[in-house]
Amino acid sequence: IESLREGIFQQAGHEFNIDSPKQLGVVLYEELQLEKNPKRTATGQYSTREAELLRLSSRHQVIRDILDYRNAVKLKSVYVDQLPEHVNPATGRLHTHYSQAWTATGRMQSNNPNLQTIPVRKERGREIRAAFVSRNDEYLILSADYSQIELRVMAELSGDAAMLEAFESGTDIH
Repeated sequence: IESLREGIFQQAGHEFNIDSPKQLGVVLYEELQLEKNPKRTATGQYSTREAELLRLSSRHQVIRDILDYRNAVKLKSVYVDQLPEHVNPATGRLHTHYSQAWTATGRMQSNNPNLQTIPVRKERGREIRAAFVSRNDEYLILSADYSQIELRVMAELSGDAAMLEAFESGTDIH
C-alpha cells in the first residue's frame, strides 16, 4: 500500500489524500487533465467511482495504480486487519458461523467472520484464502458453491431419491 501510495504521489507530482474523491478528482482531471469533460457526481464533484476509473484506466498508469491501491486498502481493512480478531482463543483457529436466520431468502450465510466475501478472482484475494489451512493432514478444507451445499442439505433432509442419485452420480441438477 505504501509503495502504491508513493508511486501515485510521484506521478501526480505531490502528495494528496488519495482516499478523498474531491482531491483525487482535482489531481486526475485538473492537474493531469486525463479527460476533457469528466463525469461529475450529483453534487458537482468529479466522478472517481471505480467504474469511471476503469473506463479511463488505459489513459494513465496512475489510474491503474489508484485502482490497485483501493483494492489493497479494502482487502487490508476488511480481511487482514479484522480476521485475526475472530481467532478463537481456546483453539487458536478461525471459526465462522453458518445460519439461515439472518437471510430473508433462507440461504446459508457465513458470519463472525463472513468468509463468503473473500475475493477469489484477483491474486491478493487468493493470497488471503491461502492463509486458511486445515488443522492437520487428517482434515481438509472444502470450498463449495453455496447453492450446491443448500441443495445437498435439502436432498438429505427430504430424502428425495432423484436429488440424492443426481449428487451421487455427479449429475448437475440445475
